[in-house]
Amino acid sequence: MVLGYQYLFFTFRLRHLSVALIFRVMAELKYFKKMDRWLPVLGQGTWGVGGGFWSKDTSMDEEWEAALKRGIELGMTLIDTAEMYGAGHSEEIVGRAISGFERDNLFIVSKVWPTHARYDDVVKAAEASMRRLGTYIDLYLIHWPPTEIPLCETMRGLESVVSRGYAKFIGVSNFGLELIEEARSCLSREDIVAVENKFSLLDRRDEDTVIPYAEKEGMLYLAYTPLEKGQLSMDSFLADIGKKYGKTATQVALNWLIVINPVVPIPKASSIKHVEENAGAMGWRLSQEDWRLISERFRELKA
Repeated sequence: MVLGYQYLFFTFRLRHLSVALIFRVMAELKYFKKMDRWLPVLGQGTWGVGGGFWSKDTSMDEEWEAALKRGIELGMTLIDTAEMYGAGHSEEIVGRAISGFERDNLFIVSKVWPTHARYDDVVKAAEASMRRLGTYIDLYLIHWPPTEIPLCETMRGLESVVSRGYAKFIGVSNFGLELIEEARSCLSREDIVAVENKFSLLDRRDEDTVIPYAEKEGMLYLAYTPLEKGQLSMDSFLADIGKKYGKTATQVALNWLIVINPVVPIPKASSIKHVEENAGAMGWRLSQEDWRLISERFRELKA
């Protein structure tokens, strides 16, 4: 279950008019064969950043943007967003946050909502996401399985997004194993390189199904809600384990996930304080004994 990892120095360039500031970020990375790419072991999620379910909120734009920037500085260069988040405003905030960084060192994920699952609508949605982000999309996902549109039509739309240069890779979100395989069978030019599902110590439905499949196929597995909306951050058992490492319960819960081969957790980047705490999950490892102890402790618990 444990993947060899490495540290690389990324050089970022911040562009401010005529001033170029160069700084270096040490990033802890995992390799994903399907993309032939190294990615950070921890990313940044943006659900709730810029609003909620198709509803825009601009009240904390500066704070959200600053948090995302700080996360990038700390090596969390993978950012997950979606057209649904804040009715697209989340993508706008992400676009502003990343605008001063070297684009090749970032990995931007966005998602199309199932109401836009028809072939032409998938393409239009990707175009709109690109405009809001101000750049291309690295990984474009169908957010949930479509219920009224044939899955193969949606997947062909995703293929078109890649052929048009709007995205580099495609994948799925909230898909079970059988549906992932069905989606792959629809494709002729591209392949699914990633799946994004809910996974945490308290929600382990994919532990013996999708995650081993992703590992075998060289896919990325993005784990959303890895802290169960703060529930794990307050867990006394994790806090006690953390004392051995000088880490918080949050950092222990995230590190437990990082150890699992294809998994990259994407906790919410809501504030600089939270982002900095999240980043403390990188650069160290739970012992095998502690990892197993935590695993067994939470195996029967439910979120």
